Amino acid sequence: MKPRKIFFISGEASGDLHGSNLIKAMKVNEPNLELKGWGGDMMEAEGMELLEHYKNLAFMGFTEVLLNIRTILSNFKRCKKQIEEFQPDAIVFIDYPGFNLRMAKFAKEKGILSLYYISPQIWAWKQNRVKKIQAYVDEMYTILPFESEFYQKFNVKVNYVGHPLLDVVSKEFNADAFRSKHKLNDSPILALLPGSRNQEIKRMLAVMLKASENFPNYQIVIAGAPSKDKATYEGYLSEKVHLIFGETYDLFHAAEAGWVTSGTATLEAAIHNMPQVVVYKAGNISYQIAKRLVKIKYISLVNLIMDKEAVKELIQSEASVDQLTSEMKLITIDGKKRESMLQDYSELREKLGNTGASEKTAKHMLKTIGSLK
Repeated sequence: MKPRKIFFISGEASGDLHGSNLIKAMKVNEPNLELKGWGGDMMEAEGMELLEHYKNLAFMGFTEVLLNIRTILSNFKRCKKQIEEFQPDAIVFIDYPGFNLRMAKFAKEKGILSLYYISPQIWAWKQNRVKKIQAYVDEMYTILPFESEFYQKFNVKVNYVGHPLLDVVSKEFNADAFRSKHKLNDSPILALLPGSRNQEIKRMLAVMLKASENFPNYQIVIAGAPSKDKATYEGYLSEKVHLIFGETYDLFHAAEAGWVTSGTATLEAAIHNMPQVVVYKAGNISYQIAKRLVKIKYISLVNLIMDKEAVKELIQSEASVDQLTSEMKLITIDGKKRESMLQDYSELREKLGNTGASEKTAKHMLKTIGSLK
């Protein structure tokens, strides 16, 4: 039997991480797979031929999409051509809905099996996208406990596989070695996670750093986004402000607390037990549009899963230096608030289920494709 061909499309750093673990699990079960696609260095390292890097695909917000519409349309055209040339048995779409749902329509037209891993957050906004998923996606693989119930209401074939982050939690951590490696002293650490996109970094990092001046006894460490280089952060660094790439999970272990821009990082911080304040600022036009469309009470995955405000969220005008400071003091000084958050984190991990999401997803997908019996 000829090797099965699978095409992957991931457009973000988190998708690259989860895609790489999925590919790794697939190759354990079927070593001869032929894999091509769009993603990042981690997916490439696991054996996928990388045709386009997600670093070239990060357009955020309504305004930026409009300004880059020609590039985006060109990306669709190029991706379709690559799929036609490769003729895969299946396409695995990883989150990234603005691009992937259009490509799923193309796959359906070409009679290619469409498997969607990590649901778009359509339960939050743009719920009409569920109609596209009904029409174009053969199987949906969800990672949050409440998503399956949502899809079942619309008769979408859905598999809840658990959250893949539980598989990549760093279990071994040597605090002394971490501090020594990065020339950090024994003072407590505040972690700054300003996001992964240029606009997020510009909007959030200056506010976080200004607030950090109110914590003179702390060392400040910025978690560099995997899609960026040191030059992105050059103007923000000083003797007291450090920058670390590629060791964010160790930073979560080392830090006493952190400010985290809303996104997957809020869940990663919680799983690694770092108390946090969630912050978010969008461009005014994007925010005003989103405010009218979003149908959820919270913006952080932690609070959405817990269905309560387990972590404080500071959005738009609330994301001020004064409020970042006062909320951070509550979780670094007030032991009761800190303990309550850590207890919620423990309950959160229970809600997310057991480890093994990547392996479970890989086996199920390969059975659907026909590589496993």
